[in-house]
Amino acid sequence: MTVLPLLRSDGPFHLRQLRNHGSQARVCVVSAMSAPLGGDRLAIDVSVEAGAQLEITTAAATLALRGATTDHATYDVTLTVGEQATLYWLPQPLISTRGSNLRQTYTVDLAPTARLILREELILGRAHEPPGDLSSHLTVHRDGRPLLAQHTTFGSTAPGWDGPAVLGEHRATGQILIVDPAFANAPPATRLLGDEPANGEGIVAPLAGPAVLATALAPTATPLRHLLDDAVRPRTPCST
Repeated sequence: MTVLPLLRSDGPFHLRQLRNHGSQARVCVVSAMSAPLGGDRLAIDVSVEAGAQLEITTAAATLALRGATTDHATYDVTLTVGEQATLYWLPQPLISTRGSNLRQTYTVDLAPTARLILREELILGRAHEPPGDLSSHLTVHRDGRPLLAQHTTFGSTAPGWDGPAVLGEHRATGQILIVDPAFANAPPATRLLGDEPANGEGIVAPLAGPAVLATALAPTATPLRHLLDDAVRPRTPCST
């Protein structure tokens, strides 16, 4: 059974241990105050030791808000997963509100036999509200080698983000990255997500490595979650 020898938090984050799911430890990140605000510097650092299994979620959606200063906020997440270890990073959505300015980064370091499921959901503005400025960087290394490097931006600093070639009228977008050594011999098949484009759509595609990336967009958070949930349902692997 996985145990948690150290849980340390400060500022707006409070870490709460949940009941284990079998041998898998579970932690919930609870916001103790409104954050991130303009000028905030926030960080979460997670290390999963060899053979451990850990799930991390959040109690509610994260709201990027305008603060007393116009400076951008930063939210840096560092995830390290050891040999034969598994991490499920499954936070609730991040909502970019009017006037906010957030730069979010994910830096992931995986051992060769590590497994990862990472979900990211971005909601661009509350109901009938334009979003703030939002950028998200995701960098993943496996066995010291690059697996995925991705950068997305939305808002006034990203002209065309709401055009037909990007999100169009949709205001929710997200992805799930699954890294599993088993994919080296049996990669999942490429497939489309969603039957009605107006309700959202996406794609599941293998990466150049034992990983698969599902990306989706939808009008709101609920259909986005349905699409991403469908992406992780087991399917028949590609022929090799």
